[in-house]
Amino acid sequence: MKFFIDTADVREIKDLASTGMVDGVTTNPSLIAKSGRNILDVIAEICEVVPGPVSAEVTATDFDTMLTEGRKLAKLATNVAVKVPLTWAGLKTCKALSDDGVMVNVTLCFSSAQALLAAKAGAAFISPFVGRLDDIATDGMDLIAEIRQIYDNYEALTTEILVASVRHPRHVIDSAKLGADVATLPPSVLRALANHPLTDRGLDAFLADWAKTGQSIL
Repeated sequence: MKFFIDTADVREIKDLASTGMVDGVTTNPSLIAKSGRNILDVIAEICEVVPGPVSAEVTATDFDTMLTEGRKLAKLATNVAVKVPLTWAGLKTCKALSDDGVMVNVTLCFSSAQALLAAKAGAAFISPFVGRLDDIATDGMDLIAEIRQIYDNYEALTTEILVASVRHPRHVIDSAKLGADVATLPPSVLRALANHPLTDRGLDAFLADWAKTGQSIL
């Protein structure tokens, strides 16, 4: 499974990228607003740090403006994935951009029917929001399983399942078990994947035993 980082904080991205765990980055208007910076500057800088796909979202809702914004974002770097909402205008934009060879991430997916439409429109990525489904008492993992089954039925569908709205490590593990291609994680969730109380306990015991020897490797 590939890990994308869901943030517009360049400092966080640089820190996590140094671990080799970052395969890409996703941003959205909310994350850009939180950064307090110009969207074009932020995306260009992130693309220099991370060689993998960097999702940059359009803000228009009509097709013509959405397409114009998408083309402008795509010119920032070759690894930009233009992010469009799963609306009819978004799907039309996805088709036009993908026909031009631009990666497109279709976001705000909440049903397998929507995911099928995005794949047929040529999306490089579909972003089902599992956390938001969980928030309304619907199991987000059921959606991942449905999309995986549908995509696997048809070799012509090459869209990657990018699990979004990830809230905790269990979302990541369950998505990986179901065969999702990508999970986009807040930095805190990526770091949490390494945590386990038994690891901490074991390390403490090793260090205590080592201290008793009075030795030093250096």
